[in-house]
Amino acid sequence: MSGTMRGVYTNLTEIRRRVFAEVARIAYASANEKGEASVDDAAAQLQQLPYEIVPGDVATYRESVFLERAIVQERIRLAMGLPLQDLDRPETVSDGIKKAAVSETYYEPPLVNVIKFACNACEDNVYRVMPNACQGCLAHPCREICPKGAISFKDKKAFIDHDKCIKCGRCANVCPYHAIHHHVRPCADACGMHAIGSDEHGRAEIDYEKCVSCGQCLVNCPFGAIADKSQIFQTIMAINAGDEVIAEVAPAFVGQFGGKGNVDKLREAFKELGFAGMEEVALGADLCTVEEAEDFLEEVPEKIPFMGTSCCPAWSVMAKKEFPEHAGCISMALTPMTLTARLIRRQHPNAKIVFVGPCSAKKLEAMRKSVKSEVDFVLTFEEMAGMMQAKDIDYTKLAGEGGDFDVASADGRGFAVAGGVANAVVNAIHRRYPDREVNVANAEGLDECRKMMRMAVKGKYDGYLLEGMACPGGCVAGAGTLQAVAKSAGAVKMYSKKSSRKNATENAYRMLIPELERDEDGKHEQDQVAETNEAQMPKE
Repeated sequence: MSGTMRGVYTNLTEIRRRVFAEVARIAYASANEKGEASVDDAAAQLQQLPYEIVPGDVATYRESVFLERAIVQERIRLAMGLPLQDLDRPETVSDGIKKAAVSETYYEPPLVNVIKFACNACEDNVYRVMPNACQGCLAHPCREICPKGAISFKDKKAFIDHDKCIKCGRCANVCPYHAIHHHVRPCADACGMHAIGSDEHGRAEIDYEKCVSCGQCLVNCPFGAIADKSQIFQTIMAINAGDEVIAEVAPAFVGQFGGKGNVDKLREAFKELGFAGMEEVALGADLCTVEEAEDFLEEVPEKIPFMGTSCCPAWSVMAKKEFPEHAGCISMALTPMTLTARLIRRQHPNAKIVFVGPCSAKKLEAMRKSVKSEVDFVLTFEEMAGMMQAKDIDYTKLAGEGGDFDVASADGRGFAVAGGVANAVVNAIHRRYPDREVNVANAEGLDECRKMMRMAVKGKYDGYLLEGMACPGGCVAGAGTLQAVAKSAGAVKMYSKKSSRKNATENAYRMLIPELERDEDGKHEQDQVAETNEAQMPKE
């Protein structure tokens, strides 16, 4: 099931993006002539917004227009970075706006939320016979193979007694007509952490001790009942306040907003949105590559049996959380997002830095104590598209100026596609040691990543470089992307080839890595204990 809706523009997609656009429009409009936010005006507009998004008195998708508006109201609150309302006491969509209007506001846990009254309470892990498909055949293999005698026949049709069924799936496997279907909750099926269960009413419930905020549940729920919090409102408040706001754009940006890269158009779009500048995170990807190549050469296999890459926070947290005795085998290199932010801050110490990318988990990474002083806001491509819509910016029609990015290598840009990180590290190693054999194993999706780690801890991958990607397809398949995964992967690969630098070791900033690795206290990041996700918010 996972990924079946990706790249398909649905009614749900329209509602989600409309919410982002309208929240952004209200945020931009809230600044008065002095650039100061008029919170009261914004509150009034937000209160009216559910009625604008869901007009009239006839429901379109749900049983009641009032339910549709209530769900939209919750999505608006989350888009503003606010928690879901407490259903035991009345709250309006504008409640908490004064807190949300402060640009330094961070998310309150949890980051990923289930809007309970939007959930369809889908069946999970249940086998059912489709009567129109069952032919009542003479062989009855489903009944014969069932170890618990849970299958009988009524009116020549198979029937499953769910009090006896142990959900082994043998009946479905042997049915010659494929008449037995395994029902699973789409969000749970997409969750590689197995963090989604059911509450007492059968509605989805997230175990935040397991959740790593990859976001695959929210893009696979066909009822739009799961959403993550956003910092659109806070980012625009910082712009309105006159702060120097600089965007760092993840390598997966190519093709997300239309066109075939068009960095000059994207730069112009960010300028019109109020950003003071824009840099590519592929620059930090180069530095991450060099650092991981050095670590691999120094540590594998003399100090650690294998090394896992660090750039995907969801994969990294999963590996450290579930395999704590091998946490040291996951690279401690800073991620491209953080390295790029530190480079930007060298020249712009007072700037607000916004990571713009495909990933929900980056929002959680930015909350870590060692990162949030570097990255002020995290926005997905979808949220950024909402900002463009709010300002009536047609990205493809912008003239643009200034040409391409001219710093990062092809390998750094290739981080966005599954296999790209490991490929970059191997190429960097071969630049120094052409004859060095580097064995690689890579996995896409957290279930597959877990399998890879299990094999690694059993000694199957000694001496290997492991690449883990939480999203099947890599970063181009992140929860905040706009385009179909295959289309985005192709665009990234084409754009990577345009770089005049092929290898990460050609990056001119690589000599700054030792300096960038140190935190504000001068302590080397690799000497710190790796932070992991604790109930969606690392404790300070």
